[in-house]
Amino acid sequence: MHPSKLSIDTYDYHLPDERIAKYPLEVRDQSKMLVYVNGQIENARFYELPGFLEPGDLIVLNNTRVIPARLILYKPTGGAIEVFCLDPVNMAHQDAMSAHSGVRWKCLVGGAKKWNQGLSIGVEIEHDNRSVQCYASCIERINDAFIIEFTWDDSSLVFSQFLDAAGKIPLPPYFHREAELSDLERYQTIFSKYKGSVAAPTASLHFTSDVFDALNKRGVQLEELTLHVGAGTFKPVSSETLSGHEMHSEWFSVSKNTLLKLRNHDYNRLIVAGTTSLRTIESLYGIGVQLMRGNASDEMLSLSQWEMYDYDENAPSLAEALDAILNYLEHRNLDFLHASSALLIAPTFQLQLADAIITNFHQPKSTLMVLVSGFIGDDWRKVYNHALENDYRFLSYGDSSLLWRK
Repeated sequence: MHPSKLSIDTYDYHLPDERIAKYPLEVRDQSKMLVYVNGQIENARFYELPGFLEPGDLIVLNNTRVIPARLILYKPTGGAIEVFCLDPVNMAHQDAMSAHSGVRWKCLVGGAKKWNQGLSIGVEIEHDNRSVQCYASCIERINDAFIIEFTWDDSSLVFSQFLDAAGKIPLPPYFHREAELSDLERYQTIFSKYKGSVAAPTASLHFTSDVFDALNKRGVQLEELTLHVGAGTFKPVSSETLSGHEMHSEWFSVSKNTLLKLRNHDYNRLIVAGTTSLRTIESLYGIGVQLMRGNASDEMLSLSQWEMYDYDENAPSLAEALDAILNYLEHRNLDFLHASSALLIAPTFQLQLADAIITNFHQPKSTLMVLVSGFIGDDWRKVYNHALENDYRFLSYGDSSLLWRK
């Protein structure tokens, strides 16, 4: 059966609100870690991760950084409008974050009826010990989102500085609380680099310098990629089957050096830290197949939701697909692959690269639950029942798991 026919009710379970971690533990690596291997479950702590790995193993991490994407704007009449920045319009995240004069973003807007098209709302911020006047203008509506143009009157200010001064960290809605000062640090990984996510790659919130030191001594390799997590992470599946759910597309970047390591299988086993890293790594095969078959767009390499489920026994090998990407980069003198993916990993998906995933415990009836099922099969219920019975903490600030493919 094609996974689009799967009922989302299959991935339901009872999650009491008190099991949702509203705040992180004081020490990141003290979180519990459920280890699943061939149907067997073991309880551990995250700082023990290196002991479950072998020399030569490779961990792939997502180095994206969460931006303060939530803005509260006030009309001259005093009415409040909430703006949630999703993606920049017609430019890469890094270019949008460093824009000097103005930039347009696709945004969700709360209270949009109060905001007439073309109306500019002023926002005054402090920058270099002086006041800077910024403006947000509603340009047009696109489906359930809006194009908002941000401008300001100081050319020394870049958009990321505007967000830092005016925005708030967009915590998941299931926290049922406002972001606090501590979230500025704790809702980021300690190795985050490139600004663009509106949600943290939460599986990696558990890593500490001590854990990285222990992994290094163990002989475990590390590679980084970038996938900017979108608000679609929190989008519930409202349809009865997966066919009615539109997966969000997210921008990612993978270096040529990382691609070479994957192509040459210069590692023992591949462990991905988080669902974002898994979707990125597994999307590489699909992008390579597109390039080989001449189906890739000249403007932007992009993988659709179900595309990789249509491959048959005549599909190219992984090595051939990765060679196609490397040739693409070589011909264009590029050091990084830039693409986007809406891949939905579900049962029957043919995993190409990952041997294990480090991931937190996810919401019932979510695409992330479907992904876990696609990775370890029906044993996801066994894993989640064990976590519930053994006081594991759930969701973004919750505990961790190390799940190995059968």
